[in-house]
Amino acid sequence: MLKYLIQVTQNLLAPVIILALFAALAAKGRHNRLLYRGLAAGAAAALLLAAFKTFTVLVNREYVNIVLLTLGIVTELFLLALLWGSAKGRSAGAHGWALDAIGAVFAAALAFYYLPDIFLYPTEFLLAGESAFSTDFLFKTTGYLCGLLLTALIGAVLFRTAACLPAGFSLGVFGLCLTVGLISQASLLVQFLLARRIIPMKDWLFALLMPAINYRDFFLYIMMAVTLILPLLLYKRSLRVREPYANPAELRKLKSGLRLRRRFSALTVAGYIGVLFCLTAVKAYAEREVVLSPIEPMKISDGVVVLPLETINDWRLHRYAYEAGGGVQVRFIVIRKNNAAYGVGLDACDICGPTGYYERDDQVICKLCDVVMNKSTIGFKGGCNPVPLAYALRGGAMLIDTKELEKEKTRFR
Repeated sequence: MLKYLIQVTQNLLAPVIILALFAALAAKGRHNRLLYRGLAAGAAAALLLAAFKTFTVLVNREYVNIVLLTLGIVTELFLLALLWGSAKGRSAGAHGWALDAIGAVFAAALAFYYLPDIFLYPTEFLLAGESAFSTDFLFKTTGYLCGLLLTALIGAVLFRTAACLPAGFSLGVFGLCLTVGLISQASLLVQFLLARRIIPMKDWLFALLMPAINYRDFFLYIMMAVTLILPLLLYKRSLRVREPYANPAELRKLKSGLRLRRRFSALTVAGYIGVLFCLTAVKAYAEREVVLSPIEPMKISDGVVVLPLETINDWRLHRYAYEAGGGVQVRFIVIRKNNAAYGVGLDACDICGPTGYYERDDQVICKLCDVVMNKSTIGFKGGCNPVPLAYALRGGAMLIDTKELEKEKTRFR
């Protein structure tokens, strides 16, 4: 649950903030005719890309990202220039059509870049063989929807907050946010270009790029800090009536409008506090180091591990370790799956390596990627399942040949 709440909020909030500010500015200047069409087109393209990614191998996401980031950066530079000219009164009428078109492309590129991952998250909710009515599926869906709701709420109240302030204030804040976004996107673009060896690696470029990669969350925090100016300013401007009024009825109407503006301000600040709490305390809790259960004692007789069934029939996860040649400790796990079968495998998988598995709320979970294992599939190949380990049941005990463990020691070096 917490994983998807954090991921949705972390990945979606920055574009939502930028789009909310731009929509407020576009509404003031009546340049929003194509904005929402561009946003809808970008969302539709993102959904199509997510479908291709899920059902085919035809899409190379890195190349798509390179194209989208390049288009987005160029569009954002044009957009800044046009909005600045419009604010100065030099291009509002003559180039209004250009602002409409650039705004639509900007919104489409932003949606097309950020939304595919958001659409793909639900494909991770249900593991093979699991029911859509399971508690785990419900928790993941709840976290995902809460992330969407939180970002949508912030976007809505930030839009109304910016719309209530003079265009000059909103334009300045939007320009700063877009600049921060440009720096973040440019660093991502260079990272993709380096990964594909389209541009050569240079020491100075690597030194310049590393802070942007290691502290990517700070781009979002800077954006939040900059936009926090708007609700604070609106709250201050809404403390008393400034407009003239002719009678008490008009005064009450003005006071009601000021109360509404203060609520927008308070909701924006409250949303930001919720995001900060989610991305700091909640994230730290969700990503806390999991301590694996201790290694249990076992008996080895004539090259065979002997585990009495009475010690593993409690439906709990049991972890053992065999010291292979070269002093390598080969860990494996055993859990009873049903009345007739056991799940036996290495404490490692082909995807995540020897990070291990642990139990949480009667579920077996991969320590590295937090994927919940379907107990009925433990002992079979595939996905993040433990690497299967052959065993036999005889004389009231489980028998595992140490030769099988010796073969797998390279996984634990």
